[in-house]
Amino acid sequence: MPFELTILPGSGSPIFRQIIDQVRLAVATGRLAPGDPLPSVRAAAERLLVNPNTVAKAYGELTRDGVIESQPGRGLFVAQPRQIYTKAERLRRLMPLADALVHEGVSLGFASNEILEFLEQRLARMNLPEPARRKTP
Repeated sequence: MPFELTILPGSGSPIFRQIIDQVRLAVATGRLAPGDPLPSVRAAAERLLVNPNTVAKAYGELTRDGVIESQPGRGLFVAQPRQIYTKAERLRRLMPLADALVHEGVSLGFASNEILEFLEQRLARMNLPEPARRKTP
């Protein structure tokens, strides 16, 4: 089954961000593998009923981050995995998201063990490929 992008126009998240997040998640979970094609900018824009510049902006960021690559005359494809950010940079990017989750969870009255359990359940639902799973001692 080919990969299909979807958008939620009233979600509060910009459409280009929704596209980026969906492609990143599909790659991380193995739904998209290296070498898999993505719809062209024009085809994705027509299917999603959005401006082609929106799709181009999302694809541009995914290309800059090494998630996808353009093969002239052939189209856009999922790139071979490579880590372009240091661990310190990855942690820097993750920290505000983790802080927001923890602050929201605490303000809603959840205990730390409940927040951790929630995260573990969400990660389990993602069906991550083996190398992405955390090894427990």
